[in-house]
Amino acid sequence: MHDDEGFWKFFAYLNLFIFSMLLLVMGDNFLMLFFGWEGVGLCSYLLIGFWYTNKEYGKAARKAFIMNRIGDLGLLLGIFLIFKTFGTIGFADLFARMPGMQLEAGVVTMICILLFIGAMGKSAQIPLYTWLPDAMAGPTPVSALIHAATMVTAGVYLVARCNPLYSLSPDAMHFVALIGLVTSIFAAIIGLRQNDIKKVLAYSTVSQLGLMFVALGMGAYASAIFHVTTHAFFKALLFLAAGSVIHGMSGEQDIRNMGGLRKAMPVTFWVFLIGTFAISGFPFLSGFFSKDEIFAFTYAHGGKWWWGFAGLGALFTAIYMCRLLYVTFFGEFRGTAEQKHHLHESPAVMTVPLIVLAVLSVVGGFLNTPHFLHLGTPQWLAGWFGAVIPLNEMHLPESTEWSLMTFTTSLAVAIIAGLYFVYTRSGNLPVADNLQTGLTRVIANKFYVDEIYDFLFVKPVEKLSRLFHHYVDIQGIDGLVNGIGAGVRLLGAQARKLQNGNIEYYLLSMVVGLYCFC
Repeated sequence: MHDDEGFWKFFAYLNLFIFSMLLLVMGDNFLMLFFGWEGVGLCSYLLIGFWYTNKEYGKAARKAFIMNRIGDLGLLLGIFLIFKTFGTIGFADLFARMPGMQLEAGVVTMICILLFIGAMGKSAQIPLYTWLPDAMAGPTPVSALIHAATMVTAGVYLVARCNPLYSLSPDAMHFVALIGLVTSIFAAIIGLRQNDIKKVLAYSTVSQLGLMFVALGMGAYASAIFHVTTHAFFKALLFLAAGSVIHGMSGEQDIRNMGGLRKAMPVTFWVFLIGTFAISGFPFLSGFFSKDEIFAFTYAHGGKWWWGFAGLGALFTAIYMCRLLYVTFFGEFRGTAEQKHHLHESPAVMTVPLIVLAVLSVVGGFLNTPHFLHLGTPQWLAGWFGAVIPLNEMHLPESTEWSLMTFTTSLAVAIIAGLYFVYTRSGNLPVADNLQTGLTRVIANKFYVDEIYDFLFVKPVEKLSRLFHHYVDIQGIDGLVNGIGAGVRLLGAQARKLQNGNIEYYLLSMVVGLYCFC
């Protein structure tokens, strides 16, 4: 970005975002949280549309802003209902008053669902998820910080912070878990057939956020925050590594035009490999511990079906991430001769942060190792959050936990190894868009959800706005204003005839006027 105009503006927006995010997290009441919540939404809009001369990027920014406002309405209504019910919006006061109050289950459920609607918009859950993949129009550092590690996890933070409320409403928790599960699987399926390197990571983010909400819905609040932490490490790493690839490829983002980059970009390759293995659940990397904890808790509290479907989303995650890794860095280079000539490793200012994040992606899981592994201080992170988030209670036998961990780990390793032989062969590369057919084409086009939204909401609103513009604005408001102006002008034209310069006429008018008054 060193050649971009308004480089200072980028950092101004970025620091304003960090201020808003800190306000969101550190505020001790819902009002301060809401100010921070709106602040990060504003900064997201500004940063997504940073390259505002591109109309498509401007549309992506507006899309993110509008869809977040839809969710924010739910959050605001939830805050109003909290104040009406409890008479306070401070976290400490609210949670202190709850035990001594007679609460209707329906009211608590409504509060929780309204708050979750806000989380659905901010954390890109179905049906308010389509803004996040388009948000990749922003600079890659924005994608790494805002749309992978911080802003999109604000919804997870909100539900975890309000855990005393959600614990009183099993229906709301089931709703949270169901939306998270459907989002996790749906986004992962879409990610299987995306060819833009940042779009793959975007759908990966949506899927991982869904997994976090599954954990929240199962009552594993600390596990969800643990996965937020590890996800921040490896997803920020993957986004910045993708930015390094795009930089080395002179702006190219289609993985079908890459290949063989591990030779020209060795540092980027190794950190990308670490990030891919971490998100796939490779043994003893950060994602291995956090995802295993969620799966174990889902098995204990949701049963085999919930565990199986959650694992299906993780299975798809390993598939599309390995596909991304192997197609991008293995095989022969498929770009242009000019791209090959300029292909180079990124400078230290880009690779050093990647190495730092790679180290965190390796060791980050040891912040909250499970008890039965006996590795360091078990559940340290969960204990540190203990003042505001209850510790997870699983009550699973160690043998069951070992069995679940062994099965999921073996499956992840098998996928990583098997897909190496699939995608490193030249005949198995992703095909062109016009050659895709059937279900593959539907998945590549993201199940046409954007087109459905355009048909159901965008185009009707645009047509309605044109009708209002023509009949209400132009013919109604403008017609009224212009009509009054024309009437005054006509009245003035008639009144001018009285001013004819004849003194006798004026005297006659005065006499008639006096007679009328008398």
